[in-house]
Amino acid sequence: MLPAVSIVGVTHPAMVRRFAPLALVFALIVTGCSDGYRDLPQAQAAQVGTTSDINPRDPSTLRDGGNLRFPLTSFPENFNEMNIDGNTADTGSVVSPTLPGAFITRADGTFKLNTDYFTGAELTGTNPQVVTYTINPKATWNDGAPITWEDLKAEVDACSGRDKRFLIASRAGFERVKSVTRGVDERQAVITFAEPYAEWRAMFAGGMQPRSMTANPDVFNKGQLDAPGPSAGPFVVSTIDRGAQRIVLTRNPRWWGVKPRLDSITFLVLDAAAVIPALQNNAIDAAGVGTLDDMVTAQRTPGIVIRRAPAPTWYHFTFNGAPGSIVADERLRLAICRGINRQAIVDVVQHGLTDHPVPLNNHIYVAGQVGYQDNSAPGAYNPDLARRDLDALGWKLNGTVREKDGKQLVVRDVFFDAQSSRQIALVAQQNLAQIGVKLMLEPKPGTGFFSQYVGVGDFDIVQFGWVGNAFPLSALPQIYTSDGDSNFGKIGNPTIDAKIDETQSELDQDKARALANQVDTMIWQEGFSLPLFQSPGDTAVRSDLANYGAPGLADVDYTAIGFIRS
Repeated sequence: MLPAVSIVGVTHPAMVRRFAPLALVFALIVTGCSDGYRDLPQAQAAQVGTTSDINPRDPSTLRDGGNLRFPLTSFPENFNEMNIDGNTADTGSVVSPTLPGAFITRADGTFKLNTDYFTGAELTGTNPQVVTYTINPKATWNDGAPITWEDLKAEVDACSGRDKRFLIASRAGFERVKSVTRGVDERQAVITFAEPYAEWRAMFAGGMQPRSMTANPDVFNKGQLDAPGPSAGPFVVSTIDRGAQRIVLTRNPRWWGVKPRLDSITFLVLDAAAVIPALQNNAIDAAGVGTLDDMVTAQRTPGIVIRRAPAPTWYHFTFNGAPGSIVADERLRLAICRGINRQAIVDVVQHGLTDHPVPLNNHIYVAGQVGYQDNSAPGAYNPDLARRDLDALGWKLNGTVREKDGKQLVVRDVFFDAQSSRQIALVAQQNLAQIGVKLMLEPKPGTGFFSQYVGVGDFDIVQFGWVGNAFPLSALPQIYTSDGDSNFGKIGNPTIDAKIDETQSELDQDKARALANQVDTMIWQEGFSLPLFQSPGDTAVRSDLANYGAPGLADVDYTAIGFIRS
């Protein structure tokens, strides 16, 4: 998983294959639709897993060369995306074109083997579960070392959670492995599970790293603070300029696969307000569109088009249930949830970006994904019930703010400092004031947002987003178990832990989805977090850019991206 401070106005070129937290900043619409907006086409809703809008072209017809420029929210704190501090969308955006993986996700959410790295990856036993990975004999790290079974073993050992010195982002699947052994030769890994794991494909789907970076906990935690370690993708990080806030990727001279069309990919760290102007001024080539104003500006910029495909990215409020937090009581968390009008937030955020803005009603699946259903009844908006609940808990109204034992009901809301996220907080603040809860707004800088605030529990409520993918169940132990590596609110109970374990052990997909929805209902009942809305996936790109745009669930093929010949 990758924590990242990001912006809807910033396009990240890859959908992180692990379930990744993404601190989204939405520039909210605070003005009504003016006459100048009437010529815009109606935004059309679509379903995740049914579409991908990338201007597909045969790569051989595209221009050879070119530099593709993307914005970043912040400079990566750690280039190891398996590390809790490197588990960000910004880090994932930079390293995804440089790292290997076993599977490629298609737009419909199905998978195909990535034969650049593996000639086989299949279930070869069920009792116990055994998965055999056969590595492409051409696959090498860019330091010249071959990719071998020992790389897979070292990653499993590091991410299993057994050695607490490894500060991992997720142990999903890895903790269930009994052994990783050599197969017929150094290029084959045989993974035997102690317990069944339904989403075994997610473990090595992408972002694999060499054992030189994962075998030692000190190297794992600190070895990539300044620069990435050895990689094995079509691109390699060639320039890191912290002064200019710029990172450049160039073609990997050791790459054995299809030659990329692009010469280079450049990432520039930009403030939220500077992203769309940078697109206008031809300083970047793509940007996520998170507001109607940005949509209007982008559509009226010569040479820019909007590509649309809903993304498995969603925004939420997470609560701090750790001892000592004012919202440690789940009954209080649920009362607060019932006092927040999610539809009002969605109407502000997505006005003009989708035709029927609706809240997201599931913690595990996004709308359109197989398995999605509305389990939100426990946290549904009901201010009258919220007031009664607060009264019953002893929080009595004194003037405009409730009190209990001489203490006011003041809740700290921590969020990335931008006008957009502030507006989300303001809607919630106005809602909660109506039930006697004072929401104190605490904007924070994007740099260090997770490591300095979220990761250490310095919040009562925190706003950020999750970037999902085609492996929704793989996130369950990472986020929702009592000891989950990304359970920032420290909320959980043994009953949910047991149901998550049961869900992940179920190899029948339909049964696993039913169990997952039981988990989701339980998550709602304990007031773990409050889902708000899903990203419509609107992306502004240069019209001559091919094989890139709004991928939906699909992975990005970096060798295929290029510019149309003039």
